[in-house]
Amino acid sequence: MQQRQVGPFRVGSIGLGCMNLCHAYGGPVSKEQAERILLGALDLGVTFFDTAALYGFGASEVLVGDTLSKHRSKFTLASKCGMQGVDKNGDGVLVRVIDGRPETLKKTCEDSLRRLKTDVIDLYYLHRWDKKVPIEESVGALSDLVREGKIQTIGLSEVSSATLRKAHAVHPITAVQTEYSLWTRNPEIELLQVCKELGVTFVAFSPVARGFLTGTLTDVSALGEKDIRRTMPRFTVENYEKNLKLLDGFVSFAKARDLTPSQVALGWLLTRDETLIPIPGTQNLEHLRENCAAHSVSFTTAEMAQLDQLINQQNVAGHRYNEQARGEVDTEDFS
Repeated sequence: MQQRQVGPFRVGSIGLGCMNLCHAYGGPVSKEQAERILLGALDLGVTFFDTAALYGFGASEVLVGDTLSKHRSKFTLASKCGMQGVDKNGDGVLVRVIDGRPETLKKTCEDSLRRLKTDVIDLYYLHRWDKKVPIEESVGALSDLVREGKIQTIGLSEVSSATLRKAHAVHPITAVQTEYSLWTRNPEIELLQVCKELGVTFVAFSPVARGFLTGTLTDVSALGEKDIRRTMPRFTVENYEKNLKLLDGFVSFAKARDLTPSQVALGWLLTRDETLIPIPGTQNLEHLRENCAAHSVSFTTAEMAQLDQLINQQNVAGHRYNEQARGEVDTEDFS
């Protein structure tokens, strides 16, 4: 697989997001299937694995640790803190909480190291900026973890360029992760430019638009009751019917180039920015192979312009997040 740089780490140009092994889209996969995905990714040249304390309330980190710890020298490991499950009522039921206090971040890191079966996390993101805590305090705590040798580098997720600058002034930020695809262009407002200026790698999550750009999700009414897409305006029945109309030209574009829609989506990102790294996730080995095969896909200037016209911020119906989720992120938004 072609290589790209994340701070001091040289990694494959397409990473693996480990969220949906146990969280967010449908039900969790079996431990055996998760192992097949994780080891299959390693065999296909994936050397950048992304998880979080939040995913499955630690279950994703356990899967990654149990499966990949014996291969630890072969890959770069990223995880996240600042958003995790908390037993608020003492009844054993965990609820999602954003908490960026230094003591919480340090405790979460200790828990993650244990679950991941590693002595050090290569890239440790602040999953969400807790707006009750100055970003400088949260990043300061992560800087302490760097000095203690528990993490190697620091990342941020779903932040604005202004917040990135404040954080970078406290400690060098290695990577920023946020949603980016043909149908989510928010990073183009300012964040991509500031990442370039500061030498920060941009990591694109949901690069195939939470399944939309695979061309296979045609009936959102069939989504599971707990599927997080049910909370997202773009996936309401009304908006999705409008969005489906955008796929005809996109799928035709892919067929004309003997690519799958997912490979076109990933190729667009890889061509858009030669330093950017997408991290698609999957529960399916065939999809994994399909995604990894996109590492060498690139498009001409004319092809990129055609794709930009087919699907863009102006013709997609619905916001990427509902009102609650919009209040929890710090990213620039289109007015």
